Amino acid sequence: MDAAGCACHCASASAAAGVPGRRAANRAGAGAGRGNAGRSARGAAKAQNFDKLLSLASESRINAHQMHPFIQSLQRFKRNQASLATVIEQLHEAISNSSDPKLKELSLLALQKTQPLKQFVLEHIADTEAYERRVLAVSQGMVDEVLTMRMRPFRDGVQPFPRMVRDLARSLGKDVQLQIIGEDTLVDRDILARIESPLNHMLRNAIDHGMDSAVERIAAGKPGAGTIVLEAKHRAGMLSIEISDDGKGVDLEKIRARVIDRKMASAPMAAAMSGAELMEFLFLPAFSLKENTTEISGRGVGLDIVHETIRSQNGTVRIESELGVGFRTFITLPLTQSIVRALVVDVKGEAYAVPIVQVERVIKVPQSTIHTLENKQFFDFGGEHLGLVSAAQVLELGDTDASSEELSVVVIGSGARRYALVVDAISGEQSLAVQAIDPIFGKMRDISAAALLDNGDPVLILDVPDLLLSIDKLLHDGGLHQLTRADHTERRKTKRVLVVDDSLTVREMERKLLQSRGFLVDIAIDGIDGWNVVRSGEYDLVITDVDMPRMDGIELVALIKKDIHLHKLPVMIVSYKDRPEDRARGLSAGADYYLTKGSFHDETLLDAVSDLIGDAHR
Repeated sequence: MDAAGCACHCASASAAAGVPGRRAANRAGAGAGRGNAGRSARGAAKAQNFDKLLSLASESRINAHQMHPFIQSLQRFKRNQASLATVIEQLHEAISNSSDPKLKELSLLALQKTQPLKQFVLEHIADTEAYERRVLAVSQGMVDEVLTMRMRPFRDGVQPFPRMVRDLARSLGKDVQLQIIGEDTLVDRDILARIESPLNHMLRNAIDHGMDSAVERIAAGKPGAGTIVLEAKHRAGMLSIEISDDGKGVDLEKIRARVIDRKMASAPMAAAMSGAELMEFLFLPAFSLKENTTEISGRGVGLDIVHETIRSQNGTVRIESELGVGFRTFITLPLTQSIVRALVVDVKGEAYAVPIVQVERVIKVPQSTIHTLENKQFFDFGGEHLGLVSAAQVLELGDTDASSEELSVVVIGSGARRYALVVDAISGEQSLAVQAIDPIFGKMRDISAAALLDNGDPVLILDVPDLLLSIDKLLHDGGLHQLTRADHTERRKTKRVLVVDDSLTVREMERKLLQSRGFLVDIAIDGIDGWNVVRSGEYDLVITDVDMPRMDGIELVALIKKDIHLHKLPVMIVSYKDRPEDRARGLSAGADYYLTKGSFHDETLLDAVSDLIGDAHR
């Protein structure tokens, strides 16, 4: 019986039975509704029970870790007891020659007491250490068991996909097969629910964008039926998902042309972009290679949402393609959201945790390698300029006191939004049981959750995507502060020079020359930039060009010499203008030295700098 016939039959039966039939139907519907609601409520209650169990198990593990300081105290007691025993032995040897029998008896008794005491301490330390290991093993086993209860096989989240792929391909006149590998791979139930939509879109995108008809595939030397492979596996403690197809791939030149057409980059800049850089444009909102939008894909909404959804789960997504061969998507996610492996850092005396999956690198940056450009500080990182950002400022805890010769830096973000987050100290990695923050506080900016450290101290887990937005806003508003150093004596051991020139070639040449002599060098691209930079730092010398946009060097010199705090700062002008009147104009503005680029060579500049401020080190 078809659906229409069934509907007619049910209607007739209801009419024959009269109102009671409708009441029965209503009761049945209400019962079904209550059943669905009941299942939903039971599911929510079950999830809450899992969370409570995990919290208790994690607390047990923390309590076990807190035994370690007690064991360390026993170890110190053992060392002190051994020292005391040594003193008693020495005392006994000294007294053994005494003629006082009572004194000799007491010294011997004291010596005899030391050995049982030593054995007692050793046994208790061993017993306590064994007990700590047992408690840690049991508590960790409880955590692992609760996490296992939260896990579901990958197949639970992808069951509808084979039929969806088959039906969609048929509607588009294509022959596509879906192969799923790793169906038994265990995934946290929350993550599984949240990635279903992104995976669905990637599959639909592969069918609509990537796959040709059977005729076109055969003409290209491929099998008539296209294949999409969806694979899930555990790799290095993470969930790795790969979606690959054997379709036509993406034409990088088409992306390049679209980028230029939409004025997202100049033609020379687009021409210099690598394939990986061009592929990143596919993640931008409203960026599509299809001329006509459809209900399936090509509307410019999809890959950007996929990207954001995966990032919101502390994951990463990467795409690559080869024209005529196919398209591949790589997704990496934590195995669970309940336990996060995190880097614990210290900011202004407070502990914060950064999910390891969001950390690209942890490095120490020497102060001598930091430069300033357009009032922003950066250092060279893998051939690129990486901007320094104070974690204390972003988290509104004040400014970072960069008093040490090396800065502790956590590299976060990717592409153009990669930043070096400066923290006070790095404590190491820990596995943290994630605890939601009480809703009474609302959504806390830059914070995703909380946890307890192994020592029982509370820690806030940073929301890295939100943190990147906060950094972007500070940069856009011009509110990003430079790092300050509290210890001025240490800071001033090496002299610092500011080079102001609108020519990149001249700037870099002067910077390298000065650095070769041991000077710290910051750069500014014009007079306005130089004026902003010189007021925000402490410099021993300013070297400036004359002809620059926005503000020329003469104006900059005049401003420096009129400033109550800067008027004693030596300023050198290096210019192509070598007429006597140009030299007189510069010197009358307050310049301490005027050097023409026409007679410029390495030693000329360095000798002039030496005349003004001496050697690089005090």
